[in-house]
Amino acid sequence: MGDLRKVQVGDVRLAYRGWGAVDAPPVVLLHCLGEDGEDWRGVVGRLATTHRVLALDQRGHGRSDWPGEYGFEHWRDDAIGFVETLGLGPVTLVGHSAGATAALLLAAHRPDLVTRLIVEEPAPPVPADPPQEVPEPPPGPPTFDWQAKIAVVAERNAPAPHWRDGLPAITAPTLVIAGGPTSHIPQHHLAELAGTIPDAHLVTIDAGHLVHEERPAAYLAAVTSFLAGGR
Repeated sequence: MGDLRKVQVGDVRLAYRGWGAVDAPPVVLLHCLGEDGEDWRGVVGRLATTHRVLALDQRGHGRSDWPGEYGFEHWRDDAIGFVETLGLGPVTLVGHSAGATAALLLAAHRPDLVTRLIVEEPAPPVPADPPQEVPEPPPGPPTFDWQAKIAVVAERNAPAPHWRDGLPAITAPTLVIAGGPTSHIPQHHLAELAGTIPDAHLVTIDAGHLVHEERPAAYLAAVTSFLAGGR
């Protein structure tokens, strides 16, 4: 994996890994709940041949700070601060699951920072049905702050209305990657989400929720075509 570095963003210190030439177009990767920047290890090599790739450990995960305060808007604001502190923007923004939802919020809130947006299996901005419950944390040393799980469940059950209302404000060309019928994310919600973003394209890769992990070649084919200006 890339060299681990840290940067102070507001009140949190965020860890990240980087690949590719520093003068190449920047790509920022936001992982899902419970993972860290190494979750992208199967796809960063290909992306780094054409881009400068930066994979965050989001707050509460990996080597970044675990401050105890979490939620999609915290992760959105951390990513904004990360892009601005490193002087990266505008960037191609890539997210998976909870990271994809944070990426959507960022692109709606700060469209000036995003040139292209790729969201894989985002948690849709509609109440979970049936409502989610917080399970007991797994045994053993924690791999991420369980308070982050509690925050995500609360926001999945009652997402802020402005999240959905903000989707039409996204100006970046957007690729929505859906995992097909074996995903726990209702696929019709992803189709509705793609239909609400002005310049969005939906691709379904039958892999379940972990598309970039289960089918990296198909994921990269869709992503590289999109980044090259295709659909």
